[in-house]
Amino acid sequence: MNYVFTGPESSGKTTLAIAMSEKTGGEYVPEFAREYIQKLNRPYEQKDLLQIAKEQFRLHELAKKRGSNLLFDTDLLTIKIWSEEKYKDCDPWILAKLNSNKDFIYVLCKPDFPWQFDPQRENPTDQDRLFERYEDELKKLQLNYVIAQGSLKERLQMLISF
Repeated sequence: MNYVFTGPESSGKTTLAIAMSEKTGGEYVPEFAREYIQKLNRPYEQKDLLQIAKEQFRLHELAKKRGSNLLFDTDLLTIKIWSEEKYKDCDPWILAKLNSNKDFIYVLCKPDFPWQFDPQRENPTDQDRLFERYEDELKKLQLNYVIAQGSLKERLQMLISF
């Protein structure tokens, strides 16, 4: 199966995607935004989100050509929500490519544990609202999704038995 791990920051997306990769032997495709922002010597701007989106999309398309059992740590849905939350709009290119992983199962990670600081994180107080926003977007786009909640072990068990 192919998965996209999505949800608010500090909801366990990366941890779960890596654990699933190790458990299933699937190919883990990391979130490009982390690498991009870490290399910037300035605060990111809205135009950076388009560059991040294009490279994330390229990495996803390359992985799809290699085969199945892919585990994407985020995709364009996250970038869309991030852009709209911070800048109140989203680049048309991102919106046009948004359904590129329509055949994947989206794993919406619930932020049901304390937020953890990371220099790239910006939303420590509104995880629940953002979780609802992600779920609303998944429904609006008619994407197949499941909610991952609880401990890492519980989340893994749910996905393995899915």
